Amino acid sequence: MKFTVFITAFLVLLIFSACSVTQTTDKSAMIHQKKMMHRMFQSVPAEKATLLQTGDAKMFCTECGMNLPMFYKTNHAADVDGKVKQYCSIHCLVEDKEKNGKDLKNIRVVDVQTLKFIPVEKATYVVGSSVKGTMSMTSKYAFADKAAAEAFAKEHGGKVTDFNGAYEEAKKDFANDSAMIAGKQAMMAKKGAMLYAKKCQPTDVKFSSPAEAKAYVMKNGLCKGLNPKQLQAVGLFLSRR
Repeated sequence: MKFTVFITAFLVLLIFSACSVTQTTDKSAMIHQKKMMHRMFQSVPAEKATLLQTGDAKMFCTECGMNLPMFYKTNHAADVDGKVKQYCSIHCLVEDKEKNGKDLKNIRVVDVQTLKFIPVEKATYVVGSSVKGTMSMTSKYAFADKAAAEAFAKEHGGKVTDFNGAYEEAKKDFANDSAMIAGKQAMMAKKGAMLYAKKCQPTDVKFSSPAEAKAYVMKNGLCKGLNPKQLQAVGLFLSRR
């Protein structure tokens, strides 16, 4: 009898300990996620991001394939060839206009405070603050309220300007930023090739962009167990092979 009681108590203790470890692990993961979101000033939860473009790849930047909610506070959008395209950054917008030669109309940008899209003509930008930017060494954030932009610049540094000033700065930075991005993307594509061979079902489909590749992977369940960074790597690989 004593032995049975001892075993029962021991099993209860094991179950309780396992539950405690699980709860602690879950709590640690939540804390880690919140810290990551805090470090990523640009990020917002997916439910707070407005996606103006449509289609299977609407979650991703049309140029680089980056996750739009993850870099939402630097999102831009424009009407291109009768459709809305959404970009993770002003860098990608410049790429589409200057490098790809697209005619961009009705350009909009996310207001850092309200998280709503506003016409760039009504935006005040802070260029070169200490807050990390997207796809550029020189950050560029937009505000609907000029006073808010000035307060942001006072706290974090940077120059207060309009869209034209921010656009010209992005053009000036474009070559250096593109070289930096190309190097990082090349390394990610190599990792993507390894992840694809290990975790994905093979496909012969050709993709014109990382966004298109990522959307196909997700829609068809091509790869298992990929986090957002790994998915980006696979998307880069598939779009380049």
